[in-house]
Amino acid sequence: MPRTESNRKNTPRSQDSARPARKSAASGAPRSSARAESDGWPASKSAARPAQNSADRKPFGWPGSKNSTRPARQSEEQPAYRATAGRGRSAERPGFDRPASERPASRSASRSGAKPSARPAQAARTTPELPATPGARISRRASDRIREGYAWVYASDVEAMNLPQSEIAPALVPVADNRGVLLGTALYSPISQIQLRMVSRQEIDEVAWLKLFATRLRRAINRRKPLLDKNTDSCRLVFSEADELPGLIVDKYNQLAIVQLLAKGLDSEAIRATTVRALSEELDLKAIFERPDARMRELEGLSAPATEALWAKGKQAKPAVDFHLNGLTFQFDANAGQKTGAFLDQRLNYAAAAAAAERMGATGRALDVCTYQGGFALHLAQFCERVTGVDQSHASLEVAEKNLAANASVLKAEVDWIEADAFQLLREWSDAKEQFDTIVLDPPAFAKSKRAIEGAMRGYKELNLRALRMVRPGGLLVSCSCSHHVSGTDLEAAIASAAADAGRRVRLIERRGAATDHPVLFNLPESEYLKCLLLEVE
Repeated sequence: MPRTESNRKNTPRSQDSARPARKSAASGAPRSSARAESDGWPASKSAARPAQNSADRKPFGWPGSKNSTRPARQSEEQPAYRATAGRGRSAERPGFDRPASERPASRSASRSGAKPSARPAQAARTTPELPATPGARISRRASDRIREGYAWVYASDVEAMNLPQSEIAPALVPVADNRGVLLGTALYSPISQIQLRMVSRQEIDEVAWLKLFATRLRRAINRRKPLLDKNTDSCRLVFSEADELPGLIVDKYNQLAIVQLLAKGLDSEAIRATTVRALSEELDLKAIFERPDARMRELEGLSAPATEALWAKGKQAKPAVDFHLNGLTFQFDANAGQKTGAFLDQRLNYAAAAAAAERMGATGRALDVCTYQGGFALHLAQFCERVTGVDQSHASLEVAEKNLAANASVLKAEVDWIEADAFQLLREWSDAKEQFDTIVLDPPAFAKSKRAIEGAMRGYKELNLRALRMVRPGGLLVSCSCSHHVSGTDLEAAIASAAADAGRRVRLIERRGAATDHPVLFNLPESEYLKCLLLEVE
């Protein structure tokens, strides 16, 4: 209720308001400024301090509030006891009626430089040194990511590494946060930018790791078995971190299995033997080969793999075999091609592109840019009248021609291959007003690092711009990107910009990714790398 003249008489007055202003002994000035500073208010504003009504008062427990137990401050001539809100001290507490000169120094006085009490001063606190236990200690930033489910620790986030004295680096190391709290066990790669790959949330030794490795490998294989039938006898059996096996890739091509070891911590005979045992027991295979990735071998410092098979059922293992995807036949050679030999991640996108072309009636003339070994081209050839595949690799087009011959009886289209640079050829054809009903763009990764993103975006826009100028109205554009650093949003933005420049209207039919044998791990964005957009062009 507002304090009016009529009710002010019934309002209790504080001791400060009842006491006249005192004068300073030195200057004779009123002590209101001094009292204001002692209360935490600037002296220059003490006179302007507004009276608080009940609506403006602080909540319970705050000094100066209506419900606070703190009494009004006393003057220096009165008993100098200053109660503390919330501690329940009383003015009648023994010892507080003595003069200030006879009382022991207060904590605030000792902090401000007063003579210390008889109790000895405590030594300054120091951060205890972490125990010198073997393993890695990582930064707080990396620790937070690991606790959220991320699987990698970069070399820049490793603050300390305490390893046994040995010429050979250990495959496994325990990992602790910056306070020394154990986070788990990781594969160790001494010279890699990805220095630690988490394999367990507990500290485990090599024996426990090999047992865990075998269990996870068999689980991954059994997860893929339902995907295999007579029309599709090939798939990815193990997809690294997505199957809790960091650094391990295993692809199956009919009765051949191809193994890639992409982490230094897996480069051991024990890991190879465990892998061979699980694959040979779980699947009907004729041979198992190890195929290194040249770039990863250099980055990780991996040993040179054996040239012969890791395992073979007969006396002599053949590295070449025919395999089947979506009912079509393809040739595979373990000693040739990219990745492990073929692009199994596009398997379902091959079929989706062919089905969309048939459904939209875009089955006249089709163009497959960066065709590699003819994956999209041969699937489109089942429905289109004429298909052209373009690639700059002569060796890849030779395999594509063999694949064409193997499927000649089930293909409808006339198929031809052109060895050329995709950018230059599309520029020439778009300027010449060439027209296609369906165009597929499946280029290699343009951005293998964050620094390459800007150039990659220019490349994606250029390819899509040229393609959009050649697609007939109502036609199909299939645009792909396998660059992890280029997101789906980035790719769509590049296509939208190209469509604006080309004066075409583009309608999204479907967003797609890698096949189901390439699962995505939500806590590891790097596992989602392939984008495939099916677009209708008007």
